[in-house]
Amino acid sequence: MIEHLRIIITRVVAVGLIALLSVSASALTATAPLVGNALFLLGVVLVAIATLGRLWCSLFIAGYKTATLITVGPYSMCRNPLYFFSLLGAVGVALTTETLLIPAIILMAFAIYYPLVIKSEEAQLLKLHGSAFSDYQEAVPRFFPALSGLVEPHDYTVKPRVFRKHMADVIWFFILVGFLKVNQALHALEMLPTLFRIY
Repeated sequence: MIEHLRIIITRVVAVGLIALLSVSASALTATAPLVGNALFLLGVVLVAIATLGRLWCSLFIAGYKTATLITVGPYSMCRNPLYFFSLLGAVGVALTTETLLIPAIILMAFAIYYPLVIKSEEAQLLKLHGSAFSDYQEAVPRFFPALSGLVEPHDYTVKPRVFRKHMADVIWFFILVGFLKVNQALHALEMLPTLFRIY
């Protein structure tokens, strides 16, 4: 239920932001182009980190999900690395709008909703794995990675068919960045109306 709701809320927020961006443009692009370009570059860097991070997580979790308690690789540094890298990617995409408002909206939406998702998933994992998950909770941070905790096995069995499906998920970060760049160009060419500018 919570997973289905998460997808719906994500889509509603995305459609709302696309609608906002289709009738507005960045004030920073016009008034402080160096700042706008710096935000875009930072956004691309975060998207790249998020893409690699999500692929790394998928190597370990794809095909296992809740059935097996994964505690190695990125899951040895924090309990929710997929969500951590998703946040980096979402903020990165938002920064490529060359605004501060859009990343702030993304951060607020994530801060309000994702703790509920994580809490629900952790309750499910506690039911499935009992004391093993309790020990994991005590040893590993919930969200922000502790690099010193990294444990990587010498060998690990990957499920390639499931991993391939997970690879398609990260492509959306780059598609969105491309869409936003095209959107910016359409405003510059006055092919889309700029009803107002946002910081």
